[in-house]
Amino acid sequence: MLRFLFRRFLGAVVILFLLSIVTFLLFFGMPRDPALLMCGKTCNPTSLANIHHVLGLDKSIPEQYGIFLHNLVFGSNEFAQGPCPAPCFGYSYHTNDQVWSTLLDRLPTTVSLTIGGAAVFLVVGLGTGMIAAWKRGSLVDKVVTAASMVLSSMQIYFLGPLALAILVYQTHIFSKPAYVDFTSDPIAWFDGLIIPWVVLSTIFASQYTRMARSSMIEQLQEEHVRTARAKGMSRKYVFFRYAWRGSLIPIVTIFGIDLGSLLGGAIITEYTFGLPGLGHLAVDAVSFSDLPLLLGVMLFSATMILLFNIIVDACYAFIDPRVRLS
Repeated sequence: MLRFLFRRFLGAVVILFLLSIVTFLLFFGMPRDPALLMCGKTCNPTSLANIHHVLGLDKSIPEQYGIFLHNLVFGSNEFAQGPCPAPCFGYSYHTNDQVWSTLLDRLPTTVSLTIGGAAVFLVVGLGTGMIAAWKRGSLVDKVVTAASMVLSSMQIYFLGPLALAILVYQTHIFSKPAYVDFTSDPIAWFDGLIIPWVVLSTIFASQYTRMARSSMIEQLQEEHVRTARAKGMSRKYVFFRYAWRGSLIPIVTIFGIDLGSLLGGAIITEYTFGLPGLGHLAVDAVSFSDLPLLLGVMLFSATMILLFNIIVDACYAFIDPRVRLS
């Protein structure tokens, strides 16, 4: 197990290294010059050259990338804004704030959105999927399957404004979505995120419903399940004791990827509801050609996805005894 996890960890480091290189090269392929955005309306060649020098953009791309890696691992005291301890992504071109501090400030919003949305779509998706598999071929199964197909075709940028129009501006059932720190006011925190949770879970729950149903039906055809039924065990016992555990393998795999992606920033959801999370920050980084901020968001998001993939792989053997990691 430890050898397997060590190999996965090394693989994750290599992927992050390659991703940082690709992001660096794509940034310098962009037609926009971040120095022009900072120079203002009274920009002249002297001011532009000075900004390039301050940002380090007058150095070669390999040299800039080497400095970035060094600062990321060891930190730096050479920034004009002040010391930057490791992990140092530098300072934002647009706000002049330290990138790592900015990521940590936006993280609670994304974590709150992710945990609440994931709890809802996992419970609803698995629950309805298991019911559909249990009632296979019945009217309940057909209704659940049809509803999941319709909802899975919906998009957040359609459901989000629709939910705001009906639930906030017309009926006034809920207040306008906003992030409030949980420790300061738990009720306001819940009230401000309930609509984003519902919208986010609607899209994901429909996918998990179809996945749970198909996975459960497949498990019910396995030899060990049929053997248990032949030994006289009840259908309910076999369903929950044997088939249910085996059906979790593909679900846990997708859930790990989805959870890592959401923790890296639910871009459409955060932008639709104006939530100041990592996804919203990623859009701002692209809009302002902010290389340090863009690298910070990209590497943090990729780290979350890779981390949860490793956790999911480690959980396989505990979920299904037939799986052995080597």
